[in-house]
Amino acid sequence: MEKEDLKKNTDFNPEEEKSETQNKKTDKNEKSDRKKKNKKDKHEELLDELNSKLAELSDKHLRLQAEFDNFRKRTIKEKADLIKSGGESVLINIIPVIDDFERAIDSMKNVSDEDIGKQGTLLIYNKFKEFLKQNNVKEVEALNQDFDVDLHEAITKIPAPEDKLKGKVVDVIQKGYLLNDKVIRFAKVVIGE
Repeated sequence: MEKEDLKKNTDFNPEEEKSETQNKKTDKNEKSDRKKKNKKDKHEELLDELNSKLAELSDKHLRLQAEFDNFRKRTIKEKADLIKSGGESVLINIIPVIDDFERAIDSMKNVSDEDIGKQGTLLIYNKFKEFLKQNNVKEVEALNQDFDVDLHEAITKIPAPEDKLKGKVVDVIQKGYLLNDKVIRFAKVVIGE
């Protein structure tokens, strides 16, 4: 029996040895491949994560840049509007003075043009009108115009003296004014019906 055991132990099969060695190598290669794959997977995950963060930051940057551009444009527009209508309250307060001058001139119809008081009143009135013109204040055209709710305020309606004046402004009670095409005072009018 010892001989048989020995024979079994001493039987050397090179094929078996080769296959065992190959199996060991394959196992080592598989382990090495798994390690490489794990490293590659980790690198790919990290790369994907960094790419998503980059995309997110790029999106945030783009949105912030657009928001800032909108802010800049809005600020420029607001400044331009302030410059345009900066003296609006002063101009609105001057308009009643113009009305008073017009009433004074109207009451001086019977006074001769040589009168110094009338000449002085006309001179000041013309200077005020020129001042308003220089500041882009225009009178609203109303008399015999179609009634426009954006420019006129109707006080009352009366029967139209002529058929062509129906729906039009028959009389102006108080003049209206525009500042840079913005109504600062509506014209108070009487409409024909």
